[in-house]
Amino acid sequence: MQPLPAQQRNRPAAPVADAPAPVRIRAVPTGTRARGFALYVGFDEDKAAEAGTDLGHVVEALRRLAAEIAPGSETYAAVALASEAAGGRDIDVVRLALQDPAAVAKSRPAVDPAQDRASGVIVDISRKRLLLDNETVGLTYKEFELLQYLVLREGRTIERAELISSLWQAGEDEVPNERTIDVHIRRLRSKLGRYEDIVRTVRGVGYRFDRHADVVIRHTSAPSPDLF
Repeated sequence: MQPLPAQQRNRPAAPVADAPAPVRIRAVPTGTRARGFALYVGFDEDKAAEAGTDLGHVVEALRRLAAEIAPGSETYAAVALASEAAGGRDIDVVRLALQDPAAVAKSRPAVDPAQDRASGVIVDISRKRLLLDNETVGLTYKEFELLQYLVLREGRTIERAELISSLWQAGEDEVPNERTIDVHIRRLRSKLGRYEDIVRTVRGVGYRFDRHADVVIRHTSAPSPDLF
């Protein structure tokens, strides 16, 4: 075995890198406690395909990792939707779509008061509210989710089974069947009043959102999320 050259024999050993310090949650205000966290991932379908995967597999891998690190933890994932023409960094689009308060406050444009006084329907996705003739309508959480789901798929007929599988999770209380989904839609339409026909029934198939000239859809640069 050849001896090492003198310059290598005299070289000091490389220092061992310190292990990275664990990430700690910043202190929370008095009277509150941390119940979880949100992790925003900017990663579109094209980038996933280039990496040989898809968004569903990434979500499941993160869920498995969370279960391994913290058994008993509960996870919830949503996919952030944006129009194909939407620009900007993926992570910024995701933060807006998933309603990160800091991102929404930074990007929210000034609202024209005259527009708020206009009659008609305003579906305000960014603020999760529905206005009819400038009056806020008291929709339940699920009623707004139903309306939002149809609005984001404007002009496409959505089958009842898709509404159930997309908006209700297995094991959730009061998961409807295809008959009771009609009841939910009927309640939503009753609250739409004279504008009820923007949610149109396609007999034997499902429901469709039809925009009228007096309907305004408001959202930030990226729409609100759907369940993943």
